[in-house]
Amino acid sequence: MKILKNRLHYCFIFLFVAGTFISCKEIGDKQKEEMASADQEKIVPEDLKWSERMLLSEMHRFPEASKLDFRDAPKWSYTNGLVLKAAKEVYQEAGDERYYQYIYDYADTMVTDEGDIRTYKLSDQNLDMLNSGNVLLYLYPKTKEERFLKALKLLRSQIDTQPRTKEGGFWHKKRYTQQMWLDGLYMAHPFYAHYTQMFSEGEEAENAYDDIVHQFDLIQQFAYDEETGLLYHGWDSSKQQKWADKETGTSPNFWSRAMGWYGMAMVDVLDYLPEDHKGREKIIGYLNQFAEAVTKYQDAESGLWYQVLDQGDREGNYLEASGSAMFTYTFAKGVKKGYLPEKYMEVAKKGYEGILNNLITVEENGVVNLNQVCAVAGLGGDPYRDASYEYYINEEVRSNDPKGTGPFILASLQFDR
Repeated sequence: MKILKNRLHYCFIFLFVAGTFISCKEIGDKQKEEMASADQEKIVPEDLKWSERMLLSEMHRFPEASKLDFRDAPKWSYTNGLVLKAAKEVYQEAGDERYYQYIYDYADTMVTDEGDIRTYKLSDQNLDMLNSGNVLLYLYPKTKEERFLKALKLLRSQIDTQPRTKEGGFWHKKRYTQQMWLDGLYMAHPFYAHYTQMFSEGEEAENAYDDIVHQFDLIQQFAYDEETGLLYHGWDSSKQQKWADKETGTSPNFWSRAMGWYGMAMVDVLDYLPEDHKGREKIIGYLNQFAEAVTKYQDAESGLWYQVLDQGDREGNYLEASGSAMFTYTFAKGVKKGYLPEKYMEVAKKGYEGILNNLITVEENGVVNLNQVCAVAGLGGDPYRDASYEYYINEEVRSNDPKGTGPFILASLQFDR
């Protein structure tokens, strides 16, 4: 009887252990299946390059490119053109047809069969609206759709009627009288130069290129600060704006993103300005001045740049994503193209690592976020924006603003090609 009890006892232990083993194995297999399923469900795969990861994240956030910038309805605006320029370059690199379709769908949505552009008003004379014309300059040679050509001609006609200062500088918008903003150099002139390269010849082309270079000459002449080497956000040629210095006409501070727009304007315009044009070396010279000045204000610890560039130690200032991404792109592209000395690639790398280490977060589903982006900043208007230090640091800060994500993709492409 005792032997039988012992045997039953050992049988019970064996069955218990075996059952536990089977149970653990089942649990382990289930966990593996769940993990595999979770990997499969990632919206953005983590084995892609950062440029693709951010583009796919933008496409997830904004399935319709016409609603980029957190819009409820489709809009023709500069932010769409900025992100779609980045999408074009990712598509050329990766070849994923989803990226091309994303670009095409924007133009398809915004351009009517008659070649009109939805939500665009020529009468506004707004330089911002020219930037998305780069989407059409890309698509028209591929598709040969007549409506895209008509829309391009409509945008190009704005340049002929744009109000100008007495020195010949484009007003930023019709309602911003007598004012040139650094932003406008990026909004108008890569488009103007690319259109000229594509459609103009002879004296017409030469005059257009001269006009483009003249805009850079004017902003250097009137917005450049000798002491810092930086450029003020805006210049009022009439010196009538409340934000304008009564002697120089300049706004009072150096805004990071305004300088970022200007840097990108230079490296992108040089893509289309003829090699033998006398203005090329001039713009390359301006770019080298720009690089020297901006480098001085890079934060030594993080590699990033502050919202108000030259006042990093002042209360309320913060390390801002869009300007940091724009500078990174400008330096990296400038070096690769041979416009800037090799030493600036180290500045770009430090900036890029700073973005990855301090401003990027990744959600469980793989979606990538870019944080600490200034949502918007401008001059004048209603309510009035006085360009004070307090104004710049108190504008809204948000994640995934396309004015940051677009330049981040462009910067990423410079490093992961």
